[in-house]
Amino acid sequence: MRIHCLQHLKNETLGNIGAWIARKGYKLTKTLLYEDSLFPDPGEFDLLLIMGGTMSVYQEEEYPWLKPEKEFVRKVIGIGKPMLGSCFGAQMISEVLGGKVTENPYKEIGWHRVRSMEGKSPGDRRSSKLPSCMFPEFTGFMWHGDTFEIPASAVKLFESEACPNQGFIYNGNILGLQFHPEADRQWIRNLIRDSGHEFVSGKYIQSEKEIYGQENSFRSSRNLAFSLMDWFEERCK
Repeated sequence: MRIHCLQHLKNETLGNIGAWIARKGYKLTKTLLYEDSLFPDPGEFDLLLIMGGTMSVYQEEEYPWLKPEKEFVRKVIGIGKPMLGSCFGAQMISEVLGGKVTENPYKEIGWHRVRSMEGKSPGDRRSSKLPSCMFPEFTGFMWHGDTFEIPASAVKLFESEACPNQGFIYNGNILGLQFHPEADRQWIRNLIRDSGHEFVSGKYIQSEKEIYGQENSFRSSRNLAFSLMDWFEERCK
């Protein structure tokens, strides 16, 4: 399997997902948007990963690479390639599909429970066949202030107490997830080093100590990422 990654910040790496790719020995290529905006031909990869970022998808004047990246994502969606968008990546997929990205009423930082919409919508797990560890509830790592609409052509999958739209599926092989399945200990350490100023008082903002103290959540995050990548592996065969 050939995997291409769109990375927006030097330290927002692939984390758990990178560990899965290394274990499998699959080919990985990257477009580093913080350095350039050169995109490959979609025929050169089987799966597209769109990672997170501290910017917002509507900040096109501040980040001129956003427009060409959106056009590239639109092209890949049109071809029907499998795709995973994490946090900012999910917001980009939503916007490209016609959804709106806005500021969420609450900022979420830390480990938070995510509930599935299984049995609540016509396109639930019975059609998406997502990993069983995502149902009916799991813990995901959050670090976001924006939220996305569920595009009209997509199916809502997940919600949290602070953010009603935590995930959607489109065309059976494109996932947009507000949480970060890639979050491992080093990934979180990098984010805290770069964005620790966001630790302010808030209902859904955990302290650094709370985040590092949840060992079970780190294990669950790795299991979640590996299960998701296994799911995509099946769709790339």
